[in-house]
Amino acid sequence: MRSRVVGAGLLLLLQLVLVLGAVRPPGCTDPRRCTDPARRYTPDWPSLDSRPLPAWFDEAKFGVFVHWGVFSVPAWGSEWFWWHWQGAKLPQYENFMKENYPPDFSYADFGPRFTAHFFHPDSWADLFKAAGAKYVVLTTKHHEGYTNWPSPVSWNWNSKDVGPHRDLVGELGTAIRKRDIRYGLYHSLLEWFHPLYLRDKENGFKTQSFVHAKTMPELYDLVNRYKPDLIWSDGEWECPDTYWNSTGFLAWLYNDSPVKDEVVVNDRWGQNCSCHHGGYYNCKDKFQPETLPHHKWEMCTSIDQRSWGYRRDMEMADIASTSTIISQLVQTVSLGGNYLLNIGPTKDGLIVPIFQERLLAVGKWLSINGEAIYASKPWRVQSENSSVWYTSKGLAVYAIVLHWPEYGILRLISPIATSTTEVTMLGIQNDLKWSLNPDKGLLVFLPELPPSALPTEFAWTIKLTGVK
Repeated sequence: MRSRVVGAGLLLLLQLVLVLGAVRPPGCTDPRRCTDPARRYTPDWPSLDSRPLPAWFDEAKFGVFVHWGVFSVPAWGSEWFWWHWQGAKLPQYENFMKENYPPDFSYADFGPRFTAHFFHPDSWADLFKAAGAKYVVLTTKHHEGYTNWPSPVSWNWNSKDVGPHRDLVGELGTAIRKRDIRYGLYHSLLEWFHPLYLRDKENGFKTQSFVHAKTMPELYDLVNRYKPDLIWSDGEWECPDTYWNSTGFLAWLYNDSPVKDEVVVNDRWGQNCSCHHGGYYNCKDKFQPETLPHHKWEMCTSIDQRSWGYRRDMEMADIASTSTIISQLVQTVSLGGNYLLNIGPTKDGLIVPIFQERLLAVGKWLSINGEAIYASKPWRVQSENSSVWYTSKGLAVYAIVLHWPEYGILRLISPIATSTTEVTMLGIQNDLKWSLNPDKGLLVFLPELPPSALPTEFAWTIKLTGVK
């Protein structure tokens, strides 16, 4: 009964919004005056795609993704729980509900159980800082439609009205920025079961009731309220960008918004956009190109390899190892990308110890090897035999070795030594001995130390200066 009442009330409220008129950028009361002839970017992809990416994003290299919402309450299967249960009607999800909840239990009934009781934003921010993250992206709204902030167009389905009774987006943003970390906001364009979205879908997306009443008001509200450094858009795949009014929003974002000079966006703005339009490219979840792309990109992946949200049925075999995570980070940066690593907190706001351990291990590695990662650039050669990956910064070239070579002798084919060549290992004070072999290339003699005395357990960075 509760879900039907909530749905009816929400539909009535959004119909009222539609009657009052389609959404326009804040401060724009007359649509004929909304376009400034001096505006640099126009609402079309050729113009929007010409915008240079703000430099901070490429320099950041490593970020933390946080998937958190009402899906953290059932915490089973994945963050797509509602869809798998009542959209796809997968038998295992239907059986899970029958075995664990009363027959009349609705998804809306999970809302009050999303308490965030142990959510301490400063503790989260300290962890992300210790992990070496330069930016953090929080889910403000996933495909279930529940918002982690008091959205004015998500009546009785937001974190202020139901569940925590707190502004989760605002609280975490304050803590993150006190630690000089950039703050990004994930936002799903679609909502699986929203009545206006379903109506637009029935109309072949020739109507835009949902966009005018829900999607666009929320995006404008998020930007003006929280001034994000990054907007991580998702949920675009069923519709073209023209349905979402994506180019109109991005033109406002780049021209007139309070974050117009610093904001970064991804490429999920319509079913025709991924890997083609937007700011940087995600292309797809866990995207890993094999060669150096010509456009800035980001790999997003999760410590729990089977889910983005927290799930109680998680097993140790599902958790990415520290060596896997660091190897992915190294390869991503070598190929010019950023690495966004996801965790899913519990419904109470706890980050479970295995996620903390993995994040802290990355931070420990970056505390030694960050010089080769942050603000680095791809070198003229990206890798050798998939065991050595290169980055560069200024006059220095960094060879990151994923596997300790036999007899401690590292063979590098690509760098060309000169009379001024110097070779060191990050975390080791003394220079390393090296020699030039015409047949085998540059031979680097790694330090003869027990494993416990090496600066890191895996992925060692050799710094070369004076090489071509």
